[in-house]
Amino acid sequence: MESTQQNKKAWNNGTYESWVNRFGTPKEAIEKIKQDPIKRVGTAFKFMGENIEGRSIINLLGSNGNKAVALALLGANVTVVDFSSENERYATELANHAGVELKYIVSDVLNLPSDDLTNQYDLVFIEFGILHYFTDIYPLFILVHSLLNDGGMMILQDFHPVSTKLITSKGTTANIRKHKVTGDYFDTSLIEKDVSHSKYSDSEHIDETSHKVYLRNWTLGEIVTSIAREGLTIKVLEELPNLSSEVFDKGIPKTFTIVAKK
Repeated sequence: MESTQQNKKAWNNGTYESWVNRFGTPKEAIEKIKQDPIKRVGTAFKFMGENIEGRSIINLLGSNGNKAVALALLGANVTVVDFSSENERYATELANHAGVELKYIVSDVLNLPSDDLTNQYDLVFIEFGILHYFTDIYPLFILVHSLLNDGGMMILQDFHPVSTKLITSKGTTANIRKHKVTGDYFDTSLIEKDVSHSKYSDSEHIDETSHKVYLRNWTLGEIVTSIAREGLTIKVLEELPNLSSEVFDKGIPKTFTIVAKK
């Protein structure tokens, strides 16, 4: 409970300003998203099918709404759940400037209002930097199961445990990048880190203590087992290298995607 409250505090402290610094104002940011909404959704889109128009999608811990609004521009009916009111502000303004509807629920995903816990979604979308905020991931997949229609699909993307738990990378140029096995893949302890949006904050206004989060990194086995335990059928487990560079991190899995059906 203490770690959850600290994480919530970190995500409600200067978050809107961070996104403006990172992406521009919502009015500016939406112009880039409109140019290629599929690109903004990223590699997950290929698993969604060619036409998502009219499909109901819920984006758990959907942050600033960039991908949710991109999906709405493609015709989907999108709901976001996130416990940051500052994320909600940015996402709502983004949707308004895009001229699309976006339902945004400000809530801890594991404490959703009962009216929202119905089998109504074709797709549950969970993407990047999400699982490590849970000290127990099994309840998350119980929730996913309850949110999906029969035949509905979950697409989960996150950073690969080999990169988050095992390997430390240093250097920023092609000939200097070095990797070391410094971690314990089976470590279950909470790790204190700066919240991800803080690197875009105005340094003069950062309260360092309020930007700390507590994270629990999971093994791939723990993730797959938790999904299968809830009766979701895993259709795809895709592991990918660093797609942003042909040189950095070559040969090391950086992300993974799991597609599962109810």
